[in-house]
Amino acid sequence: MHEFSIVSSLLDLCEKNAKENDATKITKVEVKIGKLSGVEPHLLQTAFDTFKEKTICDGAEFCIHVQELVVGCKKCDEQSVLKNNIFVCPKCGGDVEVLDGEDMYLMRLEME
Repeated sequence: MHEFSIVSSLLDLCEKNAKENDATKITKVEVKIGKLSGVEPHLLQTAFDTFKEKTICDGAEFCIHVQELVVGCKKCDEQSVLKNNIFVCPKCGGDVEVLDGEDMYLMRLEME
């Protein structure tokens, strides 16, 4: 379950950002998780809730935004959101490239 190592890195990043901004507490952490990132949102939530105690994020709200899979067609230049992992353009059937939905990002921190 790699979500635990992801949360460890996320907490380190939160700590670093808090120090850079002279904050003593983080009250909210927002992340964006792509559907193809390989991260399970409910496992990430559990890991965050487990490991945030006794850190600068103790008591922080954790918000997860799940990013749909967005592709761009190489043939017709149409952008589409794929509901299934069928990597062809829904408009023309052409080859596509993934534009969004593969990564995980720290979007926002609220600090005091």
